[in-house]
Amino acid sequence: MSRIIFGVFEMMNPSNGMPTWTHPEGRGDDWDQLDYWVGLAKELDQAGFDFLFFADTYGYATLDGRMPEEVAAHGIQFPALDPMLAIATLAHETENLGFVVTSPTTVERPYALARRFATLDRFTGGRIGWNIVTGSSQKTTDDLFGVTETLTHDQRYDAADDFLDTCLRFWEHSWDDDAEVRDRKTGMYADPAKLHRIEVDGTYQRSHGIFAVPPTPQRTPVLFQAGTSDRGRAYAARNAEAVFIQGQTIAGAAGHVADIRAQAELQGRDAADVKVVTGMTVTVAQTEEEARAKRAEYEALLGIDDAAVMFAGITGIDLTGFDPETKLTDIKTDLGQTLVDRYAKKDPDVRVRAVLDQFRTKAIRGFQVTGTPEQVADEIEAIVDGSGIDGIMLEPTFGGPAAYRDFIELVLPILAARGRAESSVGSPTLRERFSGAPRLSPTHRAHRLSASAQETGVLA
Repeated sequence: MSRIIFGVFEMMNPSNGMPTWTHPEGRGDDWDQLDYWVGLAKELDQAGFDFLFFADTYGYATLDGRMPEEVAAHGIQFPALDPMLAIATLAHETENLGFVVTSPTTVERPYALARRFATLDRFTGGRIGWNIVTGSSQKTTDDLFGVTETLTHDQRYDAADDFLDTCLRFWEHSWDDDAEVRDRKTGMYADPAKLHRIEVDGTYQRSHGIFAVPPTPQRTPVLFQAGTSDRGRAYAARNAEAVFIQGQTIAGAAGHVADIRAQAELQGRDAADVKVVTGMTVTVAQTEEEARAKRAEYEALLGIDDAAVMFAGITGIDLTGFDPETKLTDIKTDLGQTLVDRYAKKDPDVRVRAVLDQFRTKAIRGFQVTGTPEQVADEIEAIVDGSGIDGIMLEPTFGGPAAYRDFIELVLPILAARGRAESSVGSPTLRERFSGAPRLSPTHRAHRLSASAQETGVLA
């Protein structure tokens, strides 16, 4: 039996997804306080969790280019802070917990992003990961940044290839391992002969120069990727070390896992180098009746109108404007294709009314597990063993840390007794918690790049 990787999914919003901030166990009064996030990080660190994952976006839900009143009035993933600015503090207050931060390839610049993550890799002692996204609330983000050229869903992944390749050249190929000398006697800080100028003239990226950050504990942050569309899985198979899916059935998750790993092998990678982590909302109590009552209380907070607004923000589709009996497959979009595919592939005949009702309670979440501690532990093991996934990422219910505390107190000891939650405390880097080594796997395509894109071209 293998150890399960444990993470937590968070957002620096009043609510994590659908509005729950008004509940007594919500975080409406705390979400913008650094002490709140420090306290959460400490609890997870002490419990032996592997990482804290921050989903993030520059955008917010819009309809026809304007923010619906519900977004601000109800706090639908709005307002929001930048989690990256908190990571150094959270790492300073913890010992082993890793941190994964979302950053897009659409409006960022490779050098700036590479510099920020390299800095965090230094400050955290190698406990940082990058969740690579090609866009989220993209129309809003484009408007905020003044982007006039709109890319299709697949073009965004093409651009993401150029973006990541440029970052990898900075991290892996601009400095030799022994280039940073720091020799006080000779006065040499870095050996100029062991620094390499990055030369990129790609379709989507151009960059020339030497990376200003010396090699860090991991060099490259652990590469996460969350797209589960066909193009997203292909990108993950080429690049990702950890793939985040929102599995909702064992069979569906198993299909994603098998496809990603098969594609990784076709890219010359070891399939075992690609870890798959699924989202999971756990509602647990001493009795099944109490657990189901708590779950019902949570679902009662979730309104279908808010669900429609949130759905529109992700997909660009305002489902309130369609007849409730319209088939989802009759609606086309280049935004949020993963979410549309999730419903349409599961049931090609699914209608708008059913989608909104499902989205109201599940939104963009993964498995929903409710029951006693033993029942939850049993179901988690069945999901992990039946799908081949490597880990779970807990999602909050009412928004505050109570759901995590219940899991830590009631479920984690059972999984530990079964050998599924052995502590990996002492692993100095986040990558070592996933793979056992601090550097990218030898089979990762980053090693086939060079400082100059002109020397190797763009690898397929």
